[in-house]
Amino acid sequence: MKSQHTFTLSSHTLNMVRHLVEDERVAPSQDALVERALADFFMSVRHEREARQFLEASADPVVRAELSLLEAEFRSADAETWPK
Repeated sequence: MKSQHTFTLSSHTLNMVRHLVEDERVAPSQDALVERALADFFMSVRHEREARQFLEASADPVVRAELSLLEAEFRSADAETWPK
């Protein structure tokens, strides 16, 4: 479901949106370009959050111990399948 909202953007941003749609044809409409740009931004926020979570987990001694156990368990399987 789509709904219409109004946002105030700088003239530079609006000019770039127009240019990218009308001249570069990177999207079929200004709405589509903004939608795509926001989807990309939302994904980057999610990736940054996940990166922070992985970094925090890598410092957790319980997680590190479990990873060491898993690495030891699969060492022979890795040697069988990974190229040398």
